Amino acid sequence: MDEVRIDKWLWAVRIFKTRTVASEACKKGRVMIANVAVKPSRNIRVGDVIEVKKPPITFSFKVLALADKRMGASKVPEFMENITSSDQYELIELSRISGFVDRQRGAGRPTKKERRDLEQFTGSFDFDESDFYT
Repeated sequence: MDEVRIDKWLWAVRIFKTRTVASEACKKGRVMIANVAVKPSRNIRVGDVIEVKKPPITFSFKVLALADKRMGASKVPEFMENITSSDQYELIELSRISGFVDRQRGAGRPTKKERRDLEQFTGSFDFDESDFYT
């Protein structure tokens, strides 16, 4: 096997959960080889470096071997090498530390965590009216 479709390989090495999701990522321009967006039918070879955008970061993988059938997670390191730079992983840490929730203001009810945080915050205030009028 000299070449394999990129969508099959991405699915086989467990980067995407389904082949359909891998194909759609290619169609949306989130998968690139040599800074060029590729179609799902693009064939890859051993030694290619593939960049996959999964916001907020871009992962980089080097192809070590080809596969067209999904494998167990323990075999994945034989087929690819993760060469993602450390600054990309820092972006994940920054977003995790900031605690930013991607939800528009006023877009529905608060989540359980948000409600608990709000109750904890407002619980520190005493809203007894008698204090305001004396």
